[in-house]
Amino acid sequence: MKPAVRKLLGLFAAVMVLAGCASTGPVESHPSPNLPPAPGTSPAPVAPKPPISAEPPRVVPAPVPAPQPAPLPAPRPAPAPYPDENEGRALVASYLPFPLKDRDGWAADIFSAFSALRIPVTPDNICAAIAVTEQESTFQADPEVAGLSRIVWKEIDTRRERLHLPKLLVDAALLKTSPDGRSYKARIDSLRTEKQMNALFEDMISELPAGKTLLGGYNPVRTGGPMQVSVAFAEEHVKEKGYPYPRRGSVRDEVFTRRGGMYFGIAILLDYPAPYSRPLYRFADFNAGRYSSRNAAFQDAVAKLTGQALALDGDLLRYADGVPAAEPSATLAALQGLAGQLGLSRSEMQRDLRLEKTARFSGTPLYSKIFALADNRTGTRLPRETMPRIDLKSPKIQRKLTTAWFAERVDARHRTCLGRNRSATP
Repeated sequence: MKPAVRKLLGLFAAVMVLAGCASTGPVESHPSPNLPPAPGTSPAPVAPKPPISAEPPRVVPAPVPAPQPAPLPAPRPAPAPYPDENEGRALVASYLPFPLKDRDGWAADIFSAFSALRIPVTPDNICAAIAVTEQESTFQADPEVAGLSRIVWKEIDTRRERLHLPKLLVDAALLKTSPDGRSYKARIDSLRTEKQMNALFEDMISELPAGKTLLGGYNPVRTGGPMQVSVAFAEEHVKEKGYPYPRRGSVRDEVFTRRGGMYFGIAILLDYPAPYSRPLYRFADFNAGRYSSRNAAFQDAVAKLTGQALALDGDLLRYADGVPAAEPSATLAALQGLAGQLGLSRSEMQRDLRLEKTARFSGTPLYSKIFALADNRTGTRLPRETMPRIDLKSPKIQRKLTTAWFAERVDARHRTCLGRNRSATP
């Protein structure tokens, strides 16, 4: 075959191959590295091989996970503040002293008071009520008081002389038969408890011909029951919050029952916010009046600022029959000397001082400014609580006693009570 013909046939075959490739789409070429490059093409670049190292390859250790902390133990659940009745009575009973007559009855009345007042039934609260009751009556609903007969005769003689009534006339009236079948004189001579004394005066006021004249509606029994709670407090408490039990007489009568006495006593002791550092100061308040420990600390701060000696009794105003009197107190008089530094007028000071028996007093401008000034002056934070310095006076008290003595005795009983049932303490 001639060379020209051979060249023409080769060109025809190449055209046919290209036409077939165009009909099937582009095909990616993957030349083998072992085949020589096609004619007319440049050889593909070859990546250089990495140099052979004489050192063995470095092995990177896998990261070690950080040690995980051990899981914390599940928190111990706090005791329910208001357990059901059976559990609550059992808890109270576990802290009552031994021996105790009618233990279940005491536990029931104490738990009932906590429930009615919505006070958490905690060991601290239970033992606070128990400690005061031990101190005041040694768990007697109607405790005996020495010398009651003498106290009554002295009161009658004092009032008879003030009214200029003949002694023979009064003595004859007291020989009259009283509602219980005995003469009033016989009842006076046999007095043993405050409940008996209370009933006697109520009968004399209402039944004796000269009873209202002689006694003027005055009943000298002002405290009573197992916690020796104030009758005046009980009457005010009922006006504000009612009474959860069926009444069997007057509020005064209820104070002298175990149930009522514990209810009102627990109310005055625990049913108010008092952010003290120790129960000791709440026990002092029980004796001296609510917030007396806070107010005594306020008086101490005023005394340090003014240099004036003040009685730290917790009463910031003067009172007459429970009402603030017009006569300024020593505390108010001392405060007036600080008016310029405090930026408060006398009327503004009096406005704040009228809140002294409430929790709101510690949020007043007067309270805040006094302690800010006193802290700055002394270079230290003064205490916001201190023991009221009060001598206890009552016809029933035969020796010198103080609020500090009372509070410390109750505080010691409180600690003893908490040790009676450690398994129940959270």
